[in-house]
Amino acid sequence: MVDGAVGTGTGGEPESSDSLRTFGAVVQALREHAGLSREEFGNLVGLSKHTVASIEQGRRMPDPKFAERTEAALGNTGAVRNAAKHLARQPGLAAWFRRWALLEATAITLYTYECRLIPGLLQTEAYARTLFTTQLPPLSDEQIEAQWLARAERQELLRERPNTAFAFVLEEHLFRRRTGGVEVTRELIDHVLEIAELRNVEIQIMPTVRETHSGLDGPMQLLETPENKWFAYCEGQRGGLLVSDPKEVSVLQRRYVSMRSQALTPEDSVSLLQRMRGEL
Repeated sequence: MVDGAVGTGTGGEPESSDSLRTFGAVVQALREHAGLSREEFGNLVGLSKHTVASIEQGRRMPDPKFAERTEAALGNTGAVRNAAKHLARQPGLAAWFRRWALLEATAITLYTYECRLIPGLLQTEAYARTLFTTQLPPLSDEQIEAQWLARAERQELLRERPNTAFAFVLEEHLFRRRTGGVEVTRELIDHVLEIAELRNVEIQIMPTVRETHSGLDGPMQLLETPENKWFAYCEGQRGGLLVSDPKEVSVLQRRYVSMRSQALTPEDSVSLLQRMRGEL
């Protein structure tokens, strides 16, 4: 089955919903009643204080085990468990992405090909804010701040999950475009080079001049769950598709494998990024 719905911000964070905000308020109230700071509570449930803040503010869909861990940490009142049931039933504008976010949070493999913009997991604050401030229809200051906080929290996956393999195939022109200006691009390249040094991250650049290209149908993401099941996610202008049909996922896997052979090696990609940085 291929599941689809519309509604995300630039780069894929889901919009909040009444059920997410209500669930977060319940968690926050119980945490404060227990006299715990976000950091203290996060230590009990295995999350960073930033992730706790995102859940409490309705910006992040909690993973399936969060409710049980929270119940154990906050007195087993049943309130969090009952509130979590409504999350599963909430149709929501970005329900499809909330499902993807749940899968992403526990994935053991995450592959990304992007031809439109630098993926959210690799963006700097300056680059992300450039995207938010130029978005149409325009966002309010509050929406921009919420979007960035959600993205910054999501980026913690790269370091919080050192056993997850992250791989990115990025088009060369994403850096050549100089979105946000020269200074923003310098900082962006420096940041991507820093991320490329992580042992669990592999970054490859697809050169602009390439006679054959297996990704011309657009961006894609692929992930593998701890149960070794694969899912895919493809995003467009106003929505996206969560793909669970093994046959469809297999097609996208073959395309991604082909693109990895067509792109520069990780070592040559780093060299190209360093040269582009030197040209700025």
